[in-house]
Amino acid sequence: MDVSVFGTGYVGLIQAAALADVGHRVLCVDIDPNKIKQLQQAVPPISEPGLSSTLEDNIKAGRLLFSTQASDAVEHAELIFIAVGTPAEEDGSADLSHVLNVARQIASFMESDRTLIIKSTVPVGTADQVANAACEELQRRGKEALNVRVVSNPEFLKEGSALADCMRPDRIIVGTNDEEARNQLSELYAPFCRNREKLMFMDNRSAELTKYAANAMLATRISFMNELANLTELLGADIEAVRKGIGSDPRIGYHFIYPGCGFGGSCFPKDLRALLYTAEHNGMPLRLLRSVTEVNDSQRHILFSKLQALFPDGLVGKSIAIWGLAFKPNTDDMREAPSRYLMEALWAEGASVQAYDPEAMAECRRIYGYRNDLHLCATRDDTLEDADALVICTEWKNFRVVDFDLLASKLRARVIVDGRNLYNPEHVAAAGLHYSGIGLRHIAPEAPRP
Repeated sequence: MDVSVFGTGYVGLIQAAALADVGHRVLCVDIDPNKIKQLQQAVPPISEPGLSSTLEDNIKAGRLLFSTQASDAVEHAELIFIAVGTPAEEDGSADLSHVLNVARQIASFMESDRTLIIKSTVPVGTADQVANAACEELQRRGKEALNVRVVSNPEFLKEGSALADCMRPDRIIVGTNDEEARNQLSELYAPFCRNREKLMFMDNRSAELTKYAANAMLATRISFMNELANLTELLGADIEAVRKGIGSDPRIGYHFIYPGCGFGGSCFPKDLRALLYTAEHNGMPLRLLRSVTEVNDSQRHILFSKLQALFPDGLVGKSIAIWGLAFKPNTDDMREAPSRYLMEALWAEGASVQAYDPEAMAECRRIYGYRNDLHLCATRDDTLEDADALVICTEWKNFRVVDFDLLASKLRARVIVDGRNLYNPEHVAAAGLHYSGIGLRHIAPEAPRP
C-alpha cells in the first residue's frame, strides 16, 4: 500500500521503517531540511538498534522516501500517519498545535478522500478535533464533498527495542467506527498478524485512553516498587528477595517490578502529567496517579541522597564517576534521565563528574556543553581515575560484569552507589567496597585485599 507519514521523530520514523520493511511504499515528510537530507543518506537522528540498516535497505529498494513537501505526502497516499510531537504545556496538558496544523495542511492539498491515522500520543477527544480541523479547511476550500476518515492508532514502543516492537507487536490498537478505515488498517497491518490476529478495534476515545492507561499502569508498578524498596532498607530486608517472591505470583509477574532511581524518558512522565490534567479538567482528580508522580519525583534524588549520607563532610571537591547517562539502555535519550538530576545536584554542591555512556555522550554534550566539572570519558574504566565514588544510573549490559578489586584500587573512598542493583552485595563487600543499592540489605565491607 502507499503510505505517507508526517513527522520523522522517534515514532514516525520507526513506524515508517517497519511499514517499508514489510513491503509498503512509504513517504515521510518533515519540515527540517537537514534532517531529511540525513535520512535520505540513511543516517537516523536517533540511536535505536537495527534502525540504520533498515533505513538503508528500504531506501535502496525504493520503498522509503523522504521529502520536505507536504503536498508530496498528500498526493502520494490515501493513508496518512500523523506522528508529530505533542509537547507538554506547563500545566501538564498536551500541546496539540502540531497535530492540528498537520490535519489542516493535509486538507489544504486534498483532491480525493484521505484516511488520517493519529500515531502521536494525544488526549481523549483529539480525533474529533482533528476531524473538525480538516473539515473546516475543506469547507474553506469548497471541498466539503471530500471525506476525511480519522483513526486513532497509538504506539506502544519501548525505547531501545522500538523497531523490534513495531515489527512484532503485542497488539495493534485501532480506534475507528468507519468501515472503510477498518478495512484499510486491516490490510495495512496484515503482514504483522501472520501468526495471530493482533488488531483490536474500538472507538477513537477508547483507543486514545488505552495509550495513557498502559503507561500509567507501568509507571504505577515502578513507583510501587521504589517506595517498597525504600521501606525495605529501613526494615533491614532485601528488595530483591521480595521482588522474586511477589513476581512468582502469576497475577503480578516480573515485568516492571525492578526498583531503581526513578523512571524518565519522553513517555511516562509526560503521559502521566497529561492524563492527570485531563482527569482534573473533567472534575475527577486521579489520586493514585498523583501519588505515582510524587513518588517518582522523590526517587529521582535518591542517588544524590545516598552520596550525601556516605560523605557527611560534604561533596565539595569530590569527583564522582557515573556509569550511564541515558534514561534506559540501548538509547541515547536523556530526557528526564536520573543521571541529569544527579549531575545537576552534584554540581550545585561543588562536586565534579566523570561520566561514560555507550550511546548518550554526544547528547550529554549537547545538553550541558563544555564545563570544567563535567568530563566525558572514552571508556567506563577511564571514569575511575582519581574518582572518589562510582554511581550507576543506567543498566547497560556492559556494566554488569566488573572487577571489584580494580574498583577498590581506583575509588578513593571505596564507594559504589548502584541505582540499578546490578551486583551481589556480598561480592562487592568482599572486595572492601561500600555498596549502596536500592532496597538492598547493607553488608559491611570486608578489609581490602592486599
